[in-house]
Amino acid sequence: MERAADMLIATGSSTAAGWRPEKQWRKATNVIRTCHRLIELVSARVLRRTGSYVAIKVHADNDDSDPDADAAAVGFSVAADDEGFKGLVKEKRLDCFRQLGGGAGVAAALASGAETGIGGDERDVRRRREAFGGNTYPKPKPKSFWRHVWDALSDVFLIVLLVCAAVSLGFGIKEHGLKDGWYDGVSIFLAVFLVAAVSAVSNHGQARRFDRLARASDDIPVTVVRGGRRQDVSIFDLVVGDVAVLKIGDVVPADGVLLEGHALQVDESSMTGEPHPVHVDAETSPFLASGVKVIDGYGRMLVTAVGVDTAWGEMMRTITRENTDPTPLQERLEGLTSSIGKLGVAVAALVFAVLTARHFTGSTRDDQGRPLFDSRHVTFNAVFSALVVIFQQAVTIIVVAIPEGLPLAVTLTLAFSMKRMVKEHALVRRLSACETMGSVTAICTDKTGTLTLNQMKVTEFWVGTDRPTAAEVAGEVFGLLRQGAGLNTTGSVYKPDNVSPPEISGSPTEKALLSWAVAELGMDADALKRSCKVLHVEAFNSDKKRSGVLVRDNATGAVIAHWKGAAEMILANCSAYIGADGAARELGLEQRKNLEKVISDMAAASLRCIAFAYKQVDGEHSSIDDEGLTLLGFVGLKDPCRPEVHAAIEACTKAGVAVKMVTGDNVLTARAIAKECGIISSNDPDGVVIEGHEFRAMSPEQQLEIVDRIRVMARSLPMDKLVLVQRLKQKGHVVAVTGDGTNDAPALKEADVGLSMGVQGTEVAKESSDIIILNDNFDTVVTATRWGRCVFNNIQKFIQFQLTVNVAALIINFVSAVTSGKMPLTTVQLLWVNLIMDTMGALALATDTPTKALMRRPPIGRTAPLISNAMWRNLAAQAAFQVAVLLALQYRGRDIFGVGEKANGTMIFNAFVLCQVFNEFNAREIERRNVFAGVLRNRMFLGIIAVTIAMQVVMVEVLTRFAGTERLSWAQWGVCFAIAAVSWPIGWAVKFIPVPDRPLHEILARRSRRPEDGM
Repeated sequence: MERAADMLIATGSSTAAGWRPEKQWRKATNVIRTCHRLIELVSARVLRRTGSYVAIKVHADNDDSDPDADAAAVGFSVAADDEGFKGLVKEKRLDCFRQLGGGAGVAAALASGAETGIGGDERDVRRRREAFGGNTYPKPKPKSFWRHVWDALSDVFLIVLLVCAAVSLGFGIKEHGLKDGWYDGVSIFLAVFLVAAVSAVSNHGQARRFDRLARASDDIPVTVVRGGRRQDVSIFDLVVGDVAVLKIGDVVPADGVLLEGHALQVDESSMTGEPHPVHVDAETSPFLASGVKVIDGYGRMLVTAVGVDTAWGEMMRTITRENTDPTPLQERLEGLTSSIGKLGVAVAALVFAVLTARHFTGSTRDDQGRPLFDSRHVTFNAVFSALVVIFQQAVTIIVVAIPEGLPLAVTLTLAFSMKRMVKEHALVRRLSACETMGSVTAICTDKTGTLTLNQMKVTEFWVGTDRPTAAEVAGEVFGLLRQGAGLNTTGSVYKPDNVSPPEISGSPTEKALLSWAVAELGMDADALKRSCKVLHVEAFNSDKKRSGVLVRDNATGAVIAHWKGAAEMILANCSAYIGADGAARELGLEQRKNLEKVISDMAAASLRCIAFAYKQVDGEHSSIDDEGLTLLGFVGLKDPCRPEVHAAIEACTKAGVAVKMVTGDNVLTARAIAKECGIISSNDPDGVVIEGHEFRAMSPEQQLEIVDRIRVMARSLPMDKLVLVQRLKQKGHVVAVTGDGTNDAPALKEADVGLSMGVQGTEVAKESSDIIILNDNFDTVVTATRWGRCVFNNIQKFIQFQLTVNVAALIINFVSAVTSGKMPLTTVQLLWVNLIMDTMGALALATDTPTKALMRRPPIGRTAPLISNAMWRNLAAQAAFQVAVLLALQYRGRDIFGVGEKANGTMIFNAFVLCQVFNEFNAREIERRNVFAGVLRNRMFLGIIAVTIAMQVVMVEVLTRFAGTERLSWAQWGVCFAIAAVSWPIGWAVKFIPVPDRPLHEILARRSRRPEDGM
């Protein structure tokens, strides 16, 4: 090539006299183009002979070729449908793995790099997704809107009404002809379908909302290496060839092989059912299946299959994740619904019997006073038609009596709450957790990141008992500290160029230590990794509270064990320490006391104290020696309290919720943070600060005795948190627990509500939790508690509203049937009332937002009754008012207002509906007298009220034949509104009547026992 270039230049050469610059530039351009063409020819002949290659095409500035074609030029030597490669992980084919050249060979075959990963640009990712698929699984098709309509129409009583409507339609056409006889039957059909359609619209909307929230909970971040840089991507964006970083608590995001790892162990019970840990190494057992959990160590894996091509994906194809299990509150409401339904059936049976008897004895008369049944002219059609009409009215009573809206109200308020909670950084994974949070009486919370900002920074540095400046520390001490900080870590330092600042990733503690090592110790992470080889690693976990690494210096061959972790634990294993001058000194009793004072002083200043220690070892070992260490130094990390946490804990205290801090930190650090946050104060002399080992040493009886008084548990192990939760539950508490580590999973599962951390939490902790706190903030835990109380409060509002309608409708219909033989409301009118009461009432009352007053009440008891004494008081007053007024209209309305039978019936119907509209305002507050507080902020409530009134006007004034109504005058409308408005002052006045806090059934049971006790 050089010879060709020389010949070209020589050919174009000329004498100095004929030299011109533009000709020389033209010659140079020709040389470059010729060399470019030669490179293309050589690449085409030589590289095509190999089985695996990457073709690189060099473009001139004026080359207009398609860039997408260039991306396609980068090829893979394996394909997604290659049987050998397809079964690499699923069948654990070690022979195939070795034939491909191990992890590095598989990476090369996938056009990836074991160290740098894939390129990561958009075209590269898109090409890989097209070749190997995306990391998503097929999901069951959600219910369509028409399926929800079908489900709504499947109600047995609605089906009976449809049958009655069909019979009514047939007899109506037969008796009155097609022109006039179709109206009654079709009106009932339309009313039933309207009820079903509104219910279906609501259920379909909630189902879609739940589906969106489920997708959000599945979208987890995965740390990958792309272009040599660590970054977090969505699990759905993972592609074949990606290099994923794994650590304790992670769930393996796809099938792959281990490239490099240290002490990596996984739990494959999700795939095999075997709970025993499985060791994974890069040579003899490199296979990692999607869905398994990392329980120890860390490493990097190469993704070889994603989505449906993984073992987990194949399993997910046959699994539908539709969860139809009712929540505890839904189960309790189903019991209430069943009881009310039985009462409704009994009343309907009585009404049917009374109406039938009155009809066939001639007691039931028409508007002209003539008997509806003529015993002298009895026909089958007349008898059957009369029975159908009476049966239809009885069934309508059942439809109105059964509160189908109760389960709908729960679904609505849960869906509404979940949606709003996500906006406030709380992602609900299990519906029952929304309800249970309202009953929580104790919260066991972590410190780091939950009560604090999780923004750690090294603020103090000690070498021995001195606090030197950087210039006063010997170079060899800095060298050892660089190794201890830069190699004994799960974090990473990436420096894109010599100008940009380094990008540091890892946990907040690791990031703080690495930032300090780079800035203060002058650490060059890349040079450090080249100068040393990591031989063995012991990863940090909550039990050991330290991590270790065994390294060999490539220059000297020396093997050194480095340890870092909780200062007092590292110090306990040290027999010597190094001074700022680099000289090792024996660690005597006096020096140990001085060092312990350094630790305690830092802890008292709310600093987390981390110690570095090392030891020269002889040869390479499978384990890292942690005895007889030499202390290198201490660093103090400051993590400030969140500014809003003090107010949040104060709110919990006022709400009757005890907050207990459970941390692995030093007891002095824990006490200082607890004081700063307000968990312990001078106003709480009974509060106890205890260490984990002290709590473990107690008997179960002693633990039960002290558990209520514990405010802080320091130096705790995960099992301490589990026992604490168990003891609190034994004392009758409803317990919520926060956790972020893998070892927190047992406590998260044991708690009534498990709250995992969304930022620092491991995937194992998230899977074990009920709610994910997306911002790791304790204030969000308080927000979740407030929403939990709001759910229960909204359900109680709706129960009070609906039972008022139930009681009034049952009494009015029963009394009217017995006394007059007529029902004051037609079937269509009752179905319209049912629509207002169920679906629209649930929409109006189940979507209220939480108020500050909710956190000034004590927690809702685990077995608190759904209907409180205050609700019975309010319900009885409103139902009595409605029954009295409507029965008065039934019997005296025609005389008082001088109207006919049909107009009077319309006024009864109109007044009854408007009473429910006005009573919806009363239902907004069970205890407070001001029912209008915050009503303007609830647009849903105001919208439902407006729509109900507008549709009522249409029913009365427009759809007169459909609804069986007669148009009313302005004065008659005014009377109906005036009657309904009286419910407001009644609702205000009745709340002055005091009621006992003890549930009504307990009071009655106690009174029934008194005579027995006297006997």
